[in-house]
Amino acid sequence: MRSSLFSAENLEQESAQPGMRLQNSKMLKIELNGEAMARVGSMVAYQGQVQFQALGSGGLGKFLKQKLTGEGVPLMKVSGQGDVFLAELAKDVHIIDLEPGDSLSINGSSVLAFDSTLQYDIRMVGGTGMAASGLFNCVFSGYGRIAITTEGTPVVLNVDQPTYVDPQAAVCWSASLQTGYHRAEQLGLGTLIGRRTGEAFTMSFAGQGFVVVQPSEERPVTGSGAQEQQGGLLGGLLS
Repeated sequence: MRSSLFSAENLEQESAQPGMRLQNSKMLKIELNGEAMARVGSMVAYQGQVQFQALGSGGLGKFLKQKLTGEGVPLMKVSGQGDVFLAELAKDVHIIDLEPGDSLSINGSSVLAFDSTLQYDIRMVGGTGMAASGLFNCVFSGYGRIAITTEGTPVVLNVDQPTYVDPQAAVCWSASLQTGYHRAEQLGLGTLIGRRTGEAFTMSFAGQGFVVVQPSEERPVTGSGAQEQQGGLLGGLLS
């Protein structure tokens, strides 16, 4: 049988070392020998003796925070020995290595998987407050790897001058950065008669670090859709 489908770039990538690696730009492979954490529903294939256990948002404390903030990662624990392939809506996948002393603030919707050696918490983004409807992010620290997704090829901005990013395009940033909000749209006659730029507020970043920005604006779940999603999660916990 012949086909370009069977070219080397599409064949399974093998390695003698366990852990995370990219199968390709859209798919993560975990050569599992122990356990890892992954987004619920992200498994597309696996080989070997692997078990999956739903963990909600990572424990009761984080579940309650998720109810209050709308932020968090619906997790499953992946354990055993074998190969696990993960993907999320054909988004681009990137691997980040965290070392002791590193701390990464990341939009929960961009988390695909991470080593169980990492710790994370849900925290309010400093300086945004009610002006940005109270932004919350997942902050990861410790030693290990985390796989994130972006919609398209991102740009990594070095924060060496005042930096402003659309909140829905900001994927992750150095947790040591000072954050706030900036009114991007000036109030004037055009605003009063209904002419809007669509960019009323942006996030501001200052300090030393980086911000990863994707070329797409993820839209948050709002209104009745958010209530239905919340009710469904709560019902699943209580059932």
